[in-house]
Amino acid sequence: MKILTINAGSSSMKFSVIELPEEKELINGYFQRIGISGSFYDVKINGEKLHREIDLPNHLVALELLKKEIVELGVVSSLDEIDGIGHRLVHGGEKYANSVIIDDEVLKTCDKFKKLAKLHMPAMLSCIEASKQAFPNTPMVAVFDTSFHQTMQPKEFLYPVPYEWYTKYGVRRYGFHGTSHRFINREISNYLKRDDLKVISCHIGSGASLCAIDSGKVVDTSMGFSPITGIMMGTRPGDIDPSIIQYMMDEADMSIDDVMTALNKQSGLEGICGKSDSRDVENGIASGDEQCILAQEMYTQKVANYIAMYNNELGGADVIVLTAGLGENSKQTRADILEKVASLGIKLDSAKNDFRGEFRLISTDDSSIPVYVIPTNEELMIALDTYELVK
Repeated sequence: MKILTINAGSSSMKFSVIELPEEKELINGYFQRIGISGSFYDVKINGEKLHREIDLPNHLVALELLKKEIVELGVVSSLDEIDGIGHRLVHGGEKYANSVIIDDEVLKTCDKFKKLAKLHMPAMLSCIEASKQAFPNTPMVAVFDTSFHQTMQPKEFLYPVPYEWYTKYGVRRYGFHGTSHRFINREISNYLKRDDLKVISCHIGSGASLCAIDSGKVVDTSMGFSPITGIMMGTRPGDIDPSIIQYMMDEADMSIDDVMTALNKQSGLEGICGKSDSRDVENGIASGDEQCILAQEMYTQKVANYIAMYNNELGGADVIVLTAGLGENSKQTRADILEKVASLGIKLDSAKNDFRGEFRLISTDDSSIPVYVIPTNEELMIALDTYELVK
């Protein structure tokens, strides 16, 4: 079966076509600046990258171009060969602990989650509607970022706020990046041939979260009611005192929207050193930029603190896995994080750590906890869920 995966943002859309059960990616692509001037998209097939600059007024136009590309590039001879479409949805609330076939009732329910993820859900649901027009006869599946975290217990997912806030308004820790953490747990469990592992999964990229997993079930995760919380990120602050919000509204005459925009888009690495891309931060460190050095110290310390906390919560982790943009590609960030958890007996092998983007063990033989780098693959998890539901 050939499964199309779609990961939509407000002005972007990633896609891939994966053949299953072989788990073979046939093509992937990324539409950018949808609805914005200067739009374009890139396609990767057979190791070759193709760049197209073209007006992309909306997601439906992007989907029509996607259809054209996969036929003309020979991925399929007919669109009828696409057996299912898997959509990433950032929020499934408490309703969806697993992926589901998309029907009118699912869309009606998901529409209610817009208020829980105002930055992401509207675009994702609009893309599903556009997909229904572009592929009217193809079954579609919703794969939720929040689903994997539904095994958390109340003592972990509840906030110590008035209980009615949870029962009446749904205020609780939901967690995100669940599809990535689920993939990491699957890969390391298969590799070590154990289904009872205690795993600390560290998805550290522009958006970042950690997850404590015991025997395939999430014990705790760093992101909460929204993706702002947890560790410091590219443009988000992670955990902060909520009183700051009211203070800045009063002192700087900011609206609530102004403050939330600052917390979502102007904080984290960006807030400290003016650079949200870790590659720019590392270049700044190399040139002696004190703000970049400070940002790196803050970032890696906060990741290390969560690793230590989750090691305690799990009663001792069996394995730590680093993944996503920095975890997979930044040997400096990996080294800086592991140096800060040396008190746990974790030891980095510097020679093993000198690489990018591969599945590797990077700790020493006598490290108290083995540390791996595993490239994440959310698209494969989306495709696998879609395959299982439509086949």
